[in-house]
Amino acid sequence: MALRIWASSTANALRLSSSSTITTPHFSPLARCFSSVVLDGLKYASSHEWVKHEGSVATIGITDHAQDHLGEVVFVDLPDTGGSVTKATGFGAVESVKATSDINSPISGEVVEVNTKLSETPGLINSSPYEDGWMIKVKPSNPSELESLMGAKEYTKFCEEEDAAH
Repeated sequence: MALRIWASSTANALRLSSSSTITTPHFSPLARCFSSVVLDGLKYASSHEWVKHEGSVATIGITDHAQDHLGEVVFVDLPDTGGSVTKATGFGAVESVKATSDINSPISGEVVEVNTKLSETPGLINSSPYEDGWMIKVKPSNPSELESLMGAKEYTKFCEEEDAAH
């Protein structure tokens, strides 16, 4: 019950729409507790980016799990609109108080929009990774690449296993 209350309050804090579904975090006594928000309906890459495919456009950002591990984000480097991204290749970087990390594209395509709010308010990635903290919108050149990405349950399990190994 406490997990449902936590998930509900987290959804409210992230201002998620009521149509979004949160996969309840799983806890293992043998591993560090995995408590990041993972949303159903999105696709996830093993490099911790998410994709929301709607119509002819896919929105890309980094996951709650990734932003949690990075810590406070202080700078974001993103590509220009009109450029292209390639699956599993870096398209930008996120700098936090802990480290700088490359951001890999989970799919290939043309960048049709960049979240310019992140240049002035990079902390949106921490406070709202799935809503206000999105990074780029892409017109996929090969939509079938989405099929190779993980769903919410698979990504949750992946993160649990990754955290247990560290």
